[in-house]
Amino acid sequence: MDAHHAIAAVLGAYFKGLYTGDTALLRTVFHPDAALFAERGGQSYHKRLDDYLDGVAARASPASLGEPYRMRVLAIDVTHDIAMARVHVPALGFNYVNYLSFVRWQGCWVIVNKVFTDLPITG
Repeated sequence: MDAHHAIAAVLGAYFKGLYTGDTALLRTVFHPDAALFAERGGQSYHKRLDDYLDGVAARASPASLGEPYRMRVLAIDVTHDIAMARVHVPALGFNYVNYLSFVRWQGCWVIVNKVFTDLPITG
């Protein structure tokens, strides 16, 4: 499988984990030392992976709330064993854009950094 397809598969699992609230699945797509940063509502946000997954586990999932599944890949850029993906994650009343940094680690593509923001929803 080429890198773009492999990363797209990881992103599919990422989206499924976010949509269903499956933290075990989400843990498989992240490097254990991944860091997450955001700018949300004018507030800076930084969490380590375990803290982030605790938050996901504690909230209602978009699937449980009956939200439509609208997450999608906007771009994937690969250079050797590193990559960047830009994805759209509308969920839980937010309109997130994520920039996800990947590395090929121990033969698998994993997210090492997630940077995201909430954009205003436009008509």
